[in-house]
Amino acid sequence: MAAGPSPSWFCLLFVFLLGGARAEGSQKAIPEQIHLSYPGEPGCMTVMWTTWVPAASEVQFGLQIGGILPLRAQGSSSLFVDGGILRRKMYMHRVTLRGLLPGVQYVYRCGSAQGWSRRFRFRALKSGPSWSPRLAVFGDMGADNPQALPRLRRETQQGMYDAILHVGDFAYNMDQDNARVGDTFMRLIEPVAASVPYMTCPGNHEERYNFSNYRARFSMPGDTEGLWYSWDLGPAHIISFSTEVYFFVHYGRHLIQKQFRWLERDLQKANNNRAMRPWIITMGHRPMYCSNADLDDCTRHESIVRKGLSGGRYGLEDLFYNYGVDLQLWAHEHSYERLWPIYDYQVYNGSRESPYTNPRGPIHIITGSAGCEELLTPFSPFPRPWSAIRVKEYGFTRLHILNGTHLHLQQVSDDQDGKIVDDVWLVRPKRGRRTYL
Repeated sequence: MAAGPSPSWFCLLFVFLLGGARAEGSQKAIPEQIHLSYPGEPGCMTVMWTTWVPAASEVQFGLQIGGILPLRAQGSSSLFVDGGILRRKMYMHRVTLRGLLPGVQYVYRCGSAQGWSRRFRFRALKSGPSWSPRLAVFGDMGADNPQALPRLRRETQQGMYDAILHVGDFAYNMDQDNARVGDTFMRLIEPVAASVPYMTCPGNHEERYNFSNYRARFSMPGDTEGLWYSWDLGPAHIISFSTEVYFFVHYGRHLIQKQFRWLERDLQKANNNRAMRPWIITMGHRPMYCSNADLDDCTRHESIVRKGLSGGRYGLEDLFYNYGVDLQLWAHEHSYERLWPIYDYQVYNGSRESPYTNPRGPIHIITGSAGCEELLTPFSPFPRPWSAIRVKEYGFTRLHILNGTHLHLQQVSDDQDGKIVDDVWLVRPKRGRRTYL
C-alpha cells in the first residue's frame, strides 16, 4: 500500500496557493485606465484610475524621469457598481495634485503599497490668459475602429497638445458587456489621457443607467459629475454642457432648467470678463445644425437643442447668441462640418472677403469623425447655404487659441494620412463685453 502525501507537501501546496491568491489580489490593486483632468484651479491636476479591489489612493511625482519621486499627494476612492446583470464592481480613485509650477513637466506614478502604475509624464497648464493653448477636439470615438487614436497618441507624445476635448460618445458603449467595453476604451486612451487633461461632455451613448459609467469614470470641474461645467484656458473660457438633458427627460425634466440657469449665470460672468479672457467657447454633443442625410435632431428646422422645449423655453441658440459665444463645438454626426457664422438659419459673415473676421454670429464646428463601429455619416446631396465645408473622412480637429484676437482651426484627415483638409482663422480684434444683438 503506497504512502499518502507527506504533511510537508500539503504545506508547500498551501503556500503555493496562498502566494497565487496574493499575486492575483495584488494584480487587482495595480492601477489601470489612468487619465488626467484639469480641476479648474491654477497649479492643479487631477489623476484618476481604476482598481478591482479597495486600495489607498496616492500619487508620487517629481521633476526627474529616473530616481525617487519626492512629492506625494493623497486622495480618495469610491466604489462603482455597473448597472449590468453582473453588477461588476470597480474602485475609482481620484487624487488632485496642487502647487504645480506653470508649464513645468512632471513625472508621476499612482497607486498604493499594493501596486503601482508605470511612470507617466504631463506638463502643468500655464496660468493666466497670456499664452497660446493647443487642443485636439473630437467626438464619437469607439473602442472598435478608433481611427484617429494612433495619430492622436503620436502627436500627444510629441507634445503637440495642452488638452483634449472629447465632445461626447465614448467606447460604444461604456456600459456594454457589463462595462468591459468601457474598461477597454479607457485602456486604449491611456497613452493620451494620462499625458494631457482629457476634458469631456456626455453624449447619447453614455445614457445607460443614468449616465453612470460616464459620471463614475471621469472627474471634471464643478459638482455636477461632469454633466456641465466651465474652466479657463489661456485667453478662453470653455463651457461644457449636456445636450442629453433635452432627450432623456425620464432622468429628470428639472435638469433642463437647472442647466439652463447655470449656463445663463456662467455666460454672464464670462461675458463681463472679456477683457481678461476674450474668447467664449462651448462644447456639447448634439449640434443645433447639420446637413447630414439622417433624421437626427440637427436636421430638423426646429431642433430641440436650438429652440428648446415647446414654447421656446430653454433654447440654447438665443442664449448663446445673446452672450456673444464665439465658437460652438459639436459632434454626434460622424463627419466634419464647418458652418458660416449663423443665427436662426441666416448667415452673418464678417465680410465677403473675410467671413470669419469680426463675424456677426457664432461659428459652429461639428467634429464627430474620430472613428467608431457605426462608421461615417453621409451628407445630404446638396449643401445648405449656411454650410461652408463638409468632409466625410475620419479625423479630428486642432484648435490653437493663439491670443485674445486670433483663433486657428484645422481639420486633420486620417484617411489622407494626416492631411489638413480644412484650415480657417477666426479673428476678433475688439476686446470687451460682446453681444451679436
